[in-house]
Amino acid sequence: MIKEDNKVVTIKKASGEEEPFSVNKLKQSLRNAGADEEIIEQVAEDVNSWIYDGVTTAKIYGRAFSLLRKKKSYTASRYKLKKAIMELGPTGFPFEHFIGKILEVQGFKTEVGQVVNGKCVTHEVDVIATQDKNQYFVECKYGTSQGKIFSVQIPLYIRSRVNDIIDKRKEDDRFKDFTFHGWVVTNTRFSTDAINYGTCSGLHLLSWDYPAQNGLKDLIDRDKIFPITVLHNLTIAQKQQLMEKGIVICKQISENPEVLEPFQIKPRKLNSLRKEISDLS
Repeated sequence: MIKEDNKVVTIKKASGEEEPFSVNKLKQSLRNAGADEEIIEQVAEDVNSWIYDGVTTAKIYGRAFSLLRKKKSYTASRYKLKKAIMELGPTGFPFEHFIGKILEVQGFKTEVGQVVNGKCVTHEVDVIATQDKNQYFVECKYGTSQGKIFSVQIPLYIRSRVNDIIDKRKEDDRFKDFTFHGWVVTNTRFSTDAINYGTCSGLHLLSWDYPAQNGLKDLIDRDKIFPITVLHNLTIAQKQQLMEKGIVICKQISENPEVLEPFQIKPRKLNSLRKEISDLS
């Protein structure tokens, strides 16, 4: 086991905040990614002996990821998840499709990128998710930085838009007996005020780690809905081309392997890619 000495090493988070480095916190993140205890000890020992004051969490992650990748590709892919979600950009379009796929796995029928009428004005809705006679209007807020925190202004704005859509749909016989809901999803985090307002106003919120035990990271890991950006055996350009076609999760490739044909991937590389996708699915 690694013993932390008396010296406190201060590290810098993505938000710019500083905090003491905890080797136990690093171990837990590796454990969450599925690494076995032997690998956890090896990676933690390396990072613990290398770390220095002022180092960023991104550099710590990069070193740990590099070590994991050498030892176990599948575990490295899971450990990379948060960064992989950031790589769904630079636009929010792939993230909207990604959220649509997550909701499909939850049993919803989804429509992505819809223009709908409100009582006063028309609105662009990122995802409409319907299950039985419950319909959710989902706004996806894609953050390009892990330190991004969405304030209360976002749910305030979305609540008013959703209310306008609901007022219109209540007049439509096609939606008789439907119950309507608003939902805001982000790959980063919400402020405390945003969460409080969402809870008070009946607006559903989903962020990287909220609700507790059922946040975005939990849904992805539990249902194995990994984005294609976790894959080591595809280039950035290849991933971008797939995302432009609405192919955003690994399961879509395993179910439709012909989408890879335009890339003319060499057999050895293709076999590695197939195994990587299989491990994640």
